Formats: sequence, C-alpha cells, structure tokens
Amino acid sequence: MKVATVGDYLLYRLHEIGIDHLFGVPGDYNLQFLDHVIAHPQLAWVGCANELNAAYAADGYARCKSAAALLTTFGVGELSAINGVAGSYAEYLPVIHIVGAPSLKMQQNGDLVHHSLGDGDFEHFLRMQREVTVAQAALTVENACAEIDRVILTVLHERRPGYLLLPTDVCEAPARTPTTPLKPGGAEFDAQALAAFSDAAEEWLARAKSVSLLADFLVDRFDLSAVLARWLDETPLPHASLLMGKGVVNEQRPGFVGTYAGEGSAESTRQGIEQADVIICVGVRFTDTITAGFTQQIPTAKRIDIQPFDCRIGERHFARVPMQQAIETLRQLCRRYASGWEKHCDTPPPLLADAQSGLNQNAFWQAMQDFLQPGDLLLADQGTAAFGAAALRLAENSTLIVQPLWGSIGYTLPAAFGAQTAHPTRRVILLIGDGSAQLTAQELGSMMRDGLHPLIFLLNNEGYTVERAIHGATQRYNDIAAWNWTQLPQAMSVECPVQSWRVEESVQLIEVMTLIAPGERMSLVEVMLPQQDIPPLLQKVSASLHQRNGS
Repeated sequence: MKVATVGDYLLYRLHEIGIDHLFGVPGDYNLQFLDHVIAHPQLAWVGCANELNAAYAADGYARCKSAAALLTTFGVGELSAINGVAGSYAEYLPVIHIVGAPSLKMQQNGDLVHHSLGDGDFEHFLRMQREVTVAQAALTVENACAEIDRVILTVLHERRPGYLLLPTDVCEAPARTPTTPLKPGGAEFDAQALAAFSDAAEEWLARAKSVSLLADFLVDRFDLSAVLARWLDETPLPHASLLMGKGVVNEQRPGFVGTYAGEGSAESTRQGIEQADVIICVGVRFTDTITAGFTQQIPTAKRIDIQPFDCRIGERHFARVPMQQAIETLRQLCRRYASGWEKHCDTPPPLLADAQSGLNQNAFWQAMQDFLQPGDLLLADQGTAAFGAAALRLAENSTLIVQPLWGSIGYTLPAAFGAQTAHPTRRVILLIGDGSAQLTAQELGSMMRDGLHPLIFLLNNEGYTVERAIHGATQRYNDIAAWNWTQLPQAMSVECPVQSWRVEESVQLIEVMTLIAPGERMSLVEVMLPQQDIPPLLQKVSASLHQRNGS
C-alpha cells in the first residue's frame, strides 16, 4: 500500500501488526479518515450499532488476533466507548483506540465546537483516557508518525489499550511510507535476576515431593500457551486453570484436574492443586468472582508466582524476569526433578450431576457439554452463563471468552461479533442471559448484515438472576421487560437469515442442538429456565459477594 497521508500511515501500521478490521461508529470528526479506511485494499471497516458495542467487539477481536483497532469520534463517541476500553485494560487486551478530533486550528483557537464541553479545553477526554490506556498521543503534523509507532509498540508490549487523538487536518497531512517495520521490544531482562530465580526454584523443586500447576489468562495474553503446552506434555503435572483463563490449557490432556475456583472447586480439583508441596502459578490473578470470594488455599509459603514481567518464590521477588524465561527455566527444572515427585492419580474432572426432571440449569449444562466440538469458540456472559460454563470440560483446541474481572454485562454479544469477524470459519457459541442481552442486542443486526453465523443460546430466567442470588431475590429492580426474543432478529434485518427456537423441555433443547450443530447458519435458541435456579459455583460466589458487600 502506498502511503500519502498520516491517515494512510496509521492504516499501514495497523495492517502491519495483523489487524484486518477496524470497528467503530462514524462521526463528523472521523469521516475523512474513514475515506482512507474504505480505500484500503486489505483493512475492512466494520460499523457497529454504537460505540460501546464497538469497543466490546474490538475486545473480542483482540482475544483472537494480535491486536484490534477501534474508531470513534471526539467526546461523545469516545466516552461511550470508554467502558469497553476499560475492560480491555483490566483484562490485558491490546486495543488501539483512534479518536477523530476537531482540527488543530479549532483546538488552538479554543472554538466552542460540538461534542466538546464548551469551554475551549480539548484535553478533558485525553486526561480521562490516561486512566485506562497504557500510551496516549495527541497527534500533530510534526509528531504523528513517531507517536503512532510509539503508542502501537507500547500496546503490543504491555498487551493493553492505547489512545490516538487524530485531528481532521493531521489525518490529511503528508506522510511517507515507513522504511523499516515495527519491531516490538522484548520485556526487560535481568540475567542475574534470572539466575537467582533459577537457583531458588531449583531449591524448592529438588526437595518437593509433589508439585502442581495453576495457569490463568495472562499466559494467553502474552502468547505463551504453546510454550506452556510443551512443558505439560513433557512433565504431566496435575494442573488446572481458573475461569478467566479457562481453555489456556488443553482440558483433554492427562493431568488436568478441572477449573479451579477456591472453595467453589470440585473437591478433587482442590486436592490436586492445593495439597502439593509446591504450587506453580503462571499468569494467575486471584480475583473475587473466580475464587468464590478469595477462598483459595494457596499460601505464599509454597507458591512460585510467574507474572508477565517479574516473579516471586515465596516472599522473594525477582524483578525483570519475564514470563517466557521463567517458564523455560521451570520447564527444564521439572524435567530434572519430576521423577522424584509423587505420581498424580489421573482422575478426570467430575462430571455434572445428573439432571432432574424438566429443563433447568443442570440439564442445560449437561446438554451443552455433549454439544461441544473440538475447535469451538465459546463466549459466556458474566452471569449464570459464565458460572455454568466453568463446569464444562472444553474440547481440544477450544477457546472460552469470559470477562469475570471487569464483568460488564452484555459484553459477550458484541464480543462474539468481533470474535467471529476474526475467525469466520470457527463455530462460535454465545451463551448469554436475557438481562445481559438487552444491553447490547443491537449488534444482532450487524452480525446478520455481515453474514456471520454464531449459535446463540439465550438463557431466559426473567431478569437479573446473578443480582437475585446476591441480594433482593424478589425485588422489582431485578426484573426486566419481557421481550419476544425469537422474533427479535426479524425486526433487525429486512431479509432475516436467522433460525430461532424457544425451548421449554430438555428433549426440545437436544433436538434443536442436533439441528444447528453444523454451525452453518446463525441460530438463536431461547432457553426457558427457572427464575432463581443458578449453577453451584454461582451459589458460592453470590454468598461471598453478599457477605462482603454487607460488611
């Protein structure tokens, strides 16, 4: 692609790092830039129903690709998107947020233009963005190319969002095609610290009689799942993941003991992880909802903790020891000492309890377990869907997208849009509650427009069931409007390609699953569930949240 302007330069760099789609909403301050997007031979525009949904879609895309890009207009657009960007920041997703802004001349004159606060200060929103992005730049004609490179490189290094403020006149300013590719730098590395870490780890592992491994989402975010897989293939330790990182390890591999959730775990899962002499935690962040209220029994005194840029062994801290070097070091040490460790009884994770009569949570999750196929891409919204999905055993090469730390309900519907845009040939399964879906249902129309074909299971339990479980089970603030879900797609597309069902019995659900299993057509299955029926893990989490919120 030939570069003529700053706008072209930015698109050149986005495509260079593996971004093929730009999500967003048009606004008058970004329309000229959008002309360059439309003219780009490889990078496609993906319009969304609103800016928040666009941010969620970019987040879902970033979980499937090297990075994602989001375009909004100044002020109203970027603030509508900031919740989604904050979620990407909290959960380590490299999203580049581009904001079309008034011209430099308008800004320098302090003009009281629309979408501003009417006080001539054009940095209000930049200051807000500094709290949820790792790098920001207000582009000028003089600094644009260098600042674009700096922000993108920082985003790739830290795996968190960045912010580019692109005034209309800067977008059209001349620029040259880059002469060298972007070269992301490696994490700061201290050879002496790594040697000290290796010595300390060897001391622990040499005297241990048993070792377990707990992996979480940061392994995936820093592209180390394959490295971790080689380690576990060589040394079959008892291992587990947490909900936020579920799928980061192959759940069909021998030694997998289940999804760890503190006291919310199956007893065999807890024993497999907690009773080891040494517990290796790789990319783990213990948050409240994934540990049933911080009930993990993993004391510092027997924990080796590997984070993206540093490590801890017990109370000792090793700065500038990146995750990849730490994993490789531990991998070699495990090969040396594993023969002396107790052999783990290879007991697979427990199956779901037998379903009772009727269609309830347990019956639904049993049916979903049988529905899963290798290579599936699942998204489960932060409600009964996510906590039910925690009990599933994923098929090989499957991915689960959840958002348990930021926990913004409605996130997964537009995130599924972004994820299937990234992987159009994969079978995408969306699991979302009726309350969550009402926040972001507009993006169903965008999916149909673009010919996508997710399989959507809408869990209808008449309102905010998570909140009912925490507090106010019968209060009207946990009620929502009753929508006719199976007819909603028809209202969102003149030529509706969606097949819809409403199921009230287990046998109906299984019949419908059989019909839609090929995943060749967008399908919406409304699953009618008892209002206050919740998965077992959610019972424990909600009890903990109720206690903590009231203390």
